[in-house]
Amino acid sequence: MSATHEPPANSRLPQPLPVAGVKGRRWQTLYQDRQTSAASAVAPIVSGQRVFVGSNCAEPQTLVAALTAHADGLVAAEIVHIMTLGQAPYSEARFEKQFRHNAFFIGANVREAVNACRADYTPMFLSEIPALFRSGQLPIDVALIMVSPPDVHGYCSLGISVDVVKAAVESAPLVIAEVNHRMPRTLGDSLLHVSEIDSFVESDCPLLELPLPCQTETTMRIGRHIANLIEDGSTLQMGIGAIPDATLACLTDKRDLGIHTEMFSDGLLSLVAAGVVTGRRKTLFPGKIITSFCMGSCALYDFVDDNPSVEFHPSEVVNDPFIISQNDKMVAINGAIEIDLTGQVCADSIGERFYSGIGGQVDFLRGAARSRGGKPIVALPSTANLPDGTKVSRIALNLMPGAGVVTSRGDVHYVVTEWGVAFLHGKSIRERALSLIAIAHPDFRDALKKAARERHLIHG
Repeated sequence: MSATHEPPANSRLPQPLPVAGVKGRRWQTLYQDRQTSAASAVAPIVSGQRVFVGSNCAEPQTLVAALTAHADGLVAAEIVHIMTLGQAPYSEARFEKQFRHNAFFIGANVREAVNACRADYTPMFLSEIPALFRSGQLPIDVALIMVSPPDVHGYCSLGISVDVVKAAVESAPLVIAEVNHRMPRTLGDSLLHVSEIDSFVESDCPLLELPLPCQTETTMRIGRHIANLIEDGSTLQMGIGAIPDATLACLTDKRDLGIHTEMFSDGLLSLVAAGVVTGRRKTLFPGKIITSFCMGSCALYDFVDDNPSVEFHPSEVVNDPFIISQNDKMVAINGAIEIDLTGQVCADSIGERFYSGIGGQVDFLRGAARSRGGKPIVALPSTANLPDGTKVSRIALNLMPGAGVVTSRGDVHYVVTEWGVAFLHGKSIRERALSLIAIAHPDFRDALKKAARERHLIHG
């Protein structure tokens, strides 16, 4: 567990309420008194305030719609969040004077706005975002969140997204919750007492879902290479997309795998059902799937609902490299957009165009590197197709102009493409270049060798 920290002076701690009987009744009165309409709930939001919006598939869609309808009374309100899958009308050009969006992770719904400079991108390690809120460096005025209905003790669950939401709630003077009757009640450090929430807006909206990615022969070959690196008893972290799901599909012959990951999706369910994922050999949180959010189908949300084998914890816990490293045989699997021949990894931009974010990649690669028997893995297809149909190598002499380095040369250990595995840790620049060229697409290997010689990365 992480070290105990004193809460900041403005921390919103639950205020205990007197109870009557075994289950208590006073919280019910408080809950009823604070129920209101979405329009009334967002009415106190004023110009210039910073408004946090709940994350990923737990975006409070009813509250976002009400905030947008409230736009005429606002000037320069700032909207902050990590990725959301729902609509982001506040980033549209027609609301440029009313809202300014600030993304910690760029999703498809705000990508155009960020690259048109109508919205901002703040690159941050996911593990460090909560401290921005708690310290007051980036103070939150209002938190718009989604929760489950309160249980018999008056506690709502943050459900499928705890991540940085918990810190935002505990830092914001005004907390407005959309109480969605479809939100799973997840366990771990995911509960909020009704006394911590200022307004409740009930809804019954379908939760946002993340479709299963399409698998190709390329992604399956990458998945098989990664699976060959994973030993029985390993603990896994995987991100979003086809490669993590392909890897999971190739692990059916493994035994007693554990999960400690910032997020997971439907690809994990079959391994749990087959008894491959048990967590028996985990050295931290044994027997538990540890995560901070999940995104997927209704079947996934049903799986996590009131499931004591799955614990949701805030990002400052799940993504803390020190905590991650306490899992022996920690395997971190992360994607990349491109990698240069020295081992620099770009994962948040395509050249000058911002695409996603830093997220938890560095948190988990560093945690796995410090784990006993750990394996930090960066995986990517060897090629990409440009909009004009031209095929290019993702393993390049240099990163594209304007591309940012998310993971440094010193943090890279294993690199996997469909053509094999390159191990770079402790290797010279010459050895790295040769290893990476060997797993590049065959169509580009000769050109990469020639360019590497001309740059004097390898000798003739």
